[in-house]
Amino acid sequence: MGDAAPPSARRVPIKDIAQDSRRVVPGSLFLAVAGETHHGLDFLKEAMDAGATAVAWEPSPEFAGPVVAPPSICFPVDDLRRRLGEIADRFFGAPSRRADVVGVTGTNGKTTCAYLIARALGIAGRKAGYMGTIGTGFPDHLLPSELTTADAIETHRRLARLVDDGATAAAMEVSSHALDQGRVQGVRFKAGVFTNLSREHLDYHGDMAAYTEAKRRLFQTPELKWAVANTDDPAGAGMLEAAGPAVRKVAVGSGFQSAADRNLVLREVLAEPGGMAVRLDGDWGEMEISSRLFGRFNADNLALALAVLLVMDVPAAQACSALSHVPAPPGRMEIFPSADSTGPSLVVDYAHTPDALEKALSALRLHCRGRLTVVFGCGGDRDRGKRPEMGRVAEELADVVMLTDDNPRSEDGGRIVEDIIAGMKMRPEVIRDREAAIRSAYGQSGEGDVVLVAGKGHEDYQIVGAECRRYSDRDVADRLTGGAA
Repeated sequence: MGDAAPPSARRVPIKDIAQDSRRVVPGSLFLAVAGETHHGLDFLKEAMDAGATAVAWEPSPEFAGPVVAPPSICFPVDDLRRRLGEIADRFFGAPSRRADVVGVTGTNGKTTCAYLIARALGIAGRKAGYMGTIGTGFPDHLLPSELTTADAIETHRRLARLVDDGATAAAMEVSSHALDQGRVQGVRFKAGVFTNLSREHLDYHGDMAAYTEAKRRLFQTPELKWAVANTDDPAGAGMLEAAGPAVRKVAVGSGFQSAADRNLVLREVLAEPGGMAVRLDGDWGEMEISSRLFGRFNADNLALALAVLLVMDVPAAQACSALSHVPAPPGRMEIFPSADSTGPSLVVDYAHTPDALEKALSALRLHCRGRLTVVFGCGGDRDRGKRPEMGRVAEELADVVMLTDDNPRSEDGGRIVEDIIAGMKMRPEVIRDREAAIRSAYGQSGEGDVVLVAGKGHEDYQIVGAECRRYSDRDVADRLTGGAA
């Protein structure tokens, strides 16, 4: 705690730190921060019952101090929430000083880009961890994550665990919520990566300006060395501009950017039966990646990942070879071909925004010899404005649309479906039971057809009301196709 702690507290051994009373273990320092509706002190008794030996709490107008008898070591810390990362970094031994950390932000592509970076670094000989939506750990052994980006304490804890397990690098997804809420405060990023920006999380940020500003914060973090951005996206140049003059800037796109220190130019993307060939040139010379991934948007992800490997001093030929061997992340344009090659292919993807759905369908059209079907829904208690847009995109780009439930949460799933249909000219087939919808779409398809199951990707649950049910699109796809993936 440094100067914030009284002299008596500095002599007390602390075994762990936690801001969530449910994660307190005996000997912990409980960090009670002020929230919008609750204060950590509301859970002081639970923290003490779990074994907290010291408490640091954040003063606020609504909370004057503990309302139950605290432990002997209890002291206020101004702006505690904003200092959590600093405290965690110090407690866990500054893990981001001991490894090269890459942060990836953007509306779509964070998972794929971060996964590509971590996996390719591993193939190139550097042990690299991954932290994000599909889990935390090393790419071949990921433990589930509750959030895209954990809270500040968990972020540093996970980084420390990776470093202790031998990681010399880590690729981390950084969400707009995390940047806005200070969850990556104290992390020293070697490189920040921007993928793209489109409508998402406006239920939280309010408007696109606030959403964009949250993303820019990654490029304003102290000690950042490299800023890498997709400059084909209208917001890309602004992300590079947000980085300070000491930060070296890499523009990745279809043309040169004079304001960048380095350029990586995407010259050609060729669709192939098993994936695509991506040809690039620029300040590192001519290069080619022969990837198992599909879609022009994944060419962007590959190019961004390549740029990161290059600035981390991986030789160009080795970097391209490594990326050529990386498969799709779980639930990200993941293909489940028919076991006997006579049936349709199923593709499971996380696309849950209009932009992501458009890109997924456009990509699959290039590889679809027959009918293209999409099965999707929209999440409840989230931005309602995107629902009709997703309906419009699906109707325009797919031959067959089937609507179903996603994670309805507290909303009426039927009402969500009607919101989607409001953006469509024709009423599509609706089967609310998600597995039944996928089975029906698959059963109506034949050889050469492709069925895209969009929205949930890697998720192994479905939230209906207050219930979190075990469910996986990937498991359904695997069973239907005979386990050919």
